[in-house]
Amino acid sequence: MDYSWAESRRAFDDAADWYLATVALVGDRWQLPGLGEWTVRDLVGHASRSFLTIETYAARPAESVEIASASDYYLATRAIAAGPDVAQRGRDAAAALGADPVSAVGEIAARVRNLLDEHDGTALLTTIAGGMRLEDYLPTRTFELVVHTADLALALGVPIDAPATAAAQALDIVTGIALTDGTAGSLLLLATGRTGLPERFSVM
Repeated sequence: MDYSWAESRRAFDDAADWYLATVALVGDRWQLPGLGEWTVRDLVGHASRSFLTIETYAARPAESVEIASASDYYLATRAIAAGPDVAQRGRDAAAALGADPVSAVGEIAARVRNLLDEHDGTALLTTIAGGMRLEDYLPTRTFELVVHTADLALALGVPIDAPATAAAQALDIVTGIALTDGTAGSLLLLATGRTGLPERFSVM
């Protein structure tokens, strides 16, 4: 589904608000298990990269569009996402948050939102997958915030109340991936509680 820049901004902002509100609930639980080998702090640090990559890529204009959609972005970065460097980048991002991670992520989010206010979505960015329009890249950041805030909520034992605007974009990306790579049937079985799927089935 196509979204306007205003709709994508709202979805991103709603996802950001949910992330920041959930981070504020961590308290003294930064060293609890977060996701896989990550602690809660590492998970928060990794999720903060959803903002930081916008800032980084916006400073590297592209000359042409090589990746046309958010789903294509994830298909193009599968090998990178499965690589050993991802976990370390999460830990590095967590360390960079310093002594007050809650304030640090709030400052990062505010800075990037201000940056987005200067754009209309048409700018060409050089992402890790290649040239993309900002309007196509931003939903990938919403996706990351939604998924990892859900991870964080699960680790903290709080409700997973994903905002509808942001969840809709995230689910559209998952659907786009599944339709492209032939996993739509398995995804439907998973979503409707069927059995017989491969262990830890994922479209990602």
